[in-house]
Amino acid sequence: MSDLRQRFFIEDSPVRGEVVHLEEALQTILAQRDYAPAVKILLGEMLSATALLASTLKIKGRISLQIQASGTFKWAMAECNHLGEVRALADYEEDPHFLVGEDSSTVLKSLTSPVLFINIEPEFGERYQGIVPLDKENLAGCLMQYYDLSAQIPTRIVLASDHQRAGGLLIQLLPRNSEEEQRRVDEDLWPRLTMLTETLKTEELVGLQATDILYRLYNEEEVRLPDTEVLKFGCTCSKERCAVALQQIGVESIRETLEFQNPIEMDCQFCNSQYTFTAEEALGLFGKHLS
Repeated sequence: MSDLRQRFFIEDSPVRGEVVHLEEALQTILAQRDYAPAVKILLGEMLSATALLASTLKIKGRISLQIQASGTFKWAMAECNHLGEVRALADYEEDPHFLVGEDSSTVLKSLTSPVLFINIEPEFGERYQGIVPLDKENLAGCLMQYYDLSAQIPTRIVLASDHQRAGGLLIQLLPRNSEEEQRRVDEDLWPRLTMLTETLKTEELVGLQATDILYRLYNEEEVRLPDTEVLKFGCTCSKERCAVALQQIGVESIRETLEFQNPIEMDCQFCNSQYTFTAEEALGLFGKHLS
């Protein structure tokens, strides 16, 4: 099994990209819930997308994609932080449309009033949220539209997933910094790379190593490969975070909860960890004592 992110550059050009492959982390996440087949595919694509987008950030923090809708599919989210830790979750009602599917279009076309949020949360600094229309056929198409219109960086994204593996490829044409760079760039390069990228098949993206994918697509270019980055499942839950959540509820609500649930049990939906607070621990968060 391999869970990695491979950055690449086309030498002497303003083109950069990433290839992501997920297997063990994806299987760990999908094992937490009994997801329908089409939902598994959607979560795989969302995880691959967050890992790709996180690589474009130059900050410590995390980026998440969140789909919200009405109807049988309620919401889904996937997240990746600067350490390469990923997690995901979805909530939906049983629907026969979700029993089959080849890509994210199966779920997306069933959504009612859907919205895609891109959340960027630095460890220090202000949080950013972008809103992306879900009016393209698949998730990759929606994200490319976001980059073209909002970020104004020509970007091509390919996402793929099955019930065991997921993968993604992102390639971008970065702005030229000077007129000299502009003169040295092959103007046919980006159209050529775009056309080659669009030939990538699902089975290749989820089944081949990153180096094999890049060779198959861009073997006529001079591709430079830095070291790969490891991706892994990671959950940010902890008893300390649960304690903060209890403090936000307030002491009176805690007292009411203790009347029918003592000790208080809190479950993490991402990893199924359970945290327990006795009455003394819960009230002690407010400097209160049992009376």
